[in-house]
Amino acid sequence: MDSGTVAATLRGAADALTRGDDREVLVAIQAAQDALDAAKVHHLAAVQRTAGFELDGASAMSTWARTHLRLPAQTTRKLLAADSTLRDLPEAAEAGRIRADHVAVFTYGIRHIGRSVVREAQSWLLDVAVTHEPVEFRRVMQQLREAVFPESLDQAWADGMEKEDLQVNPVPMGWHVNGFLSTVTGAKLRAVLDSIAAPTDAEDRRTGAERRVDALDTLVSKVLESGLPSDKGIRPHLSVIADADTLAAARAGAGPAGTPAQLAGFGSIGPQLLSYLGCISDLTAIMTTTGDLTQARVLNVGRTRRLATLQQRRAIIARQDGVCAAPGCANTHLEIHHATWWENGGRTDLDQMVGLCTRCHHLVHRNLLRVAANGTGQFDFTDHDHRPLHRAYRQRVAAHRETARIRRTLATINTRRAPRNPPLRV
Repeated sequence: MDSGTVAATLRGAADALTRGDDREVLVAIQAAQDALDAAKVHHLAAVQRTAGFELDGASAMSTWARTHLRLPAQTTRKLLAADSTLRDLPEAAEAGRIRADHVAVFTYGIRHIGRSVVREAQSWLLDVAVTHEPVEFRRVMQQLREAVFPESLDQAWADGMEKEDLQVNPVPMGWHVNGFLSTVTGAKLRAVLDSIAAPTDAEDRRTGAERRVDALDTLVSKVLESGLPSDKGIRPHLSVIADADTLAAARAGAGPAGTPAQLAGFGSIGPQLLSYLGCISDLTAIMTTTGDLTQARVLNVGRTRRLATLQQRRAIIARQDGVCAAPGCANTHLEIHHATWWENGGRTDLDQMVGLCTRCHHLVHRNLLRVAANGTGQFDFTDHDHRPLHRAYRQRVAAHRETARIRRTLATINTRRAPRNPPLRV
């Protein structure tokens, strides 16, 4: 058969469908599309069974389909599975009134319920398929599976709890959220989001995605404002560390100035975002140095109290950029540790206290990790045999940050030197 002749015939039929009532034309187009999909499945499977793809020098059916039909391998596998399903369900094949997506649901049923069960129920399942869209048909097929395997519901719940995972990772433009929630946790989140994400009124033009993101922002904002317990006096919150010049420039709308502000757990942020966060947040001033007056001299309390004050905790967290001080550790939930233990005469002073994550803190008290103040506001870490820990990782990170600061400074200088108006093109 000449493929050119077939294509010309189909194009002529398509042109004929441009005349007449639009509704009737659409119904006819869909019927023709379903018939073409069925024909594609039939002939694709025939080429697979006869290894006809080898005549064109292809090593596999998926290779031939990718070359001659521009079909990805996944689509080819789906179409071949549809042929296998239709051969198992002769009534559905003879009907010729269901489309590829419906056949995919039958395939799901054969795999997850059993060929014999689906074959026995195919008459009434076919009635559902020809009168409902694929999504609704899949729901009915799932109900059949639940009726055949009622114990699967509780098993699915248990399996779901084992798969639970939630990751929120920083990427250049924001955060990538990925994970899996159990039945109950997911239902709770869905119920809250559906309630908060409802359109505010008839004039609400936000998309569903925009409303859900806004709802999540509202939810976490309310929790941060009032819903979480404090940790040694500090409620969980967003931390942005910026020097005075950077903050002043952002508030004045003067553009980049000095070192970019750092959003804890994310990285550098621009002056506009800093200005916005400064507008909706409380400000905690932490002096690092002013002449010969250091923050430590202001906040040190010596032996007058054992636990770090709220101001000291904030200063230590800021000093470490919110990250555990142990070399190579990137955990961010910090506990304050006296380098010289309190019971050994240690002082509650800034240069004697370090922020460690819970795991590293446990290692210290098991004598597997040792930390000592070196008198310069920094701390030296050694293992249980007093061998210095490898600090190359931290040194590479510091060098990278310094290089990045230099590049940003040069970019800022070049931007200020650049002409305000773009050059004319001729």
